[in-house]
This record gives sequence, structure tokens and C-alpha cells, in this order.
Amino acid sequence: MTKIAELRELGASDLEQRERELAEQLFRLRLQKSMGQEEAAGKLLQTRRDLARVKTLLREVAPAGATPKVDTDA
Repeated sequence: MTKIAELRELGASDLEQRERELAEQLFRLRLQKSMGQEEAAGKLLQTRRDLARVKTLLREVAPAGATPKVDTDA
């Protein structure tokens, strides 16, 4: 679990990198869960929450007039 205080210390580019890593990890965990690996279930929930935290912080640090980045992977 990543603490929100730790994430707030990162810059925008570091947060974007972390977002990509978590999205990739989430994909792999979903694949594992679909194949019946039970240990992936708990990690899946935690990864989703960490990704949500990172996305929230990215919205907070974005300039007020900037248009939000649309996630086309979903």
C-alpha cells in the first residue's frame, strides 16, 4: 500500500510514471485472476486503490485551465 503522503512528495512526471506502472500491474493481476489464481484478488483491490490515489493527485497538480488526459486504454 502506498501512503498518500509518500505520493504527494513526487513530482507530476513521477506520478505519471507511477500511473503507467500501476495500470500495467492492474492488467497483469486481472489476467491472473481470470486464470484462477486466488492470491491475485487481494493485490488487485490494493492496486486499484493505489491507481486511484495517483490519478487523484495528478488532477490536483494539473493547472486549472488544462484539459484532463483521457484514458483510452479502458
